[in-house]
Amino acid sequence: MTFASPVYLVSAIITILAVLFYFWTGLKVGQMRSKHKVDAPAMTGNPEFERAVRVQVNTLEWMPIFLPLLWLATIYFSPAMSVAYISWLPALFGVVWILGRILYMNGYLAAPEKRSTGFLIAMLGALGLLVCSIVGIAMAFSVS
Repeated sequence: MTFASPVYLVSAIITILAVLFYFWTGLKVGQMRSKHKVDAPAMTGNPEFERAVRVQVNTLEWMPIFLPLLWLATIYFSPAMSVAYISWLPALFGVVWILGRILYMNGYLAAPEKRSTGFLIAMLGALGLLVCSIVGIAMAFSVS
């Protein structure tokens, strides 16, 4: 196992993209704070500002679920797969999670009722990573 393998490098890139997305949500909060003149440390005010805060906080709530699952799946599942394209599932689920979060943000900022599709897509990405993690860890136990 080498962390310079393509599967690990792609998961590293996905990790950076997730962090950049989180920074982006913070910029959106700052943008809405300025637009609606909501001075720090206030966390309430205009509904558009509050939705931006909610997107950022919800993304933060999901990061400690997403990132460990991405890396557990990458470390245990990917090397255990003998079919090459299946070893890329953690990376695929990572991309699905990020795309879901982007859709969630865009939907929520437009109107709260439009956030569900993005949330469900991100949830599918996280569930896929959970399954890959469990399968990979179980396979590692079976060969030890």
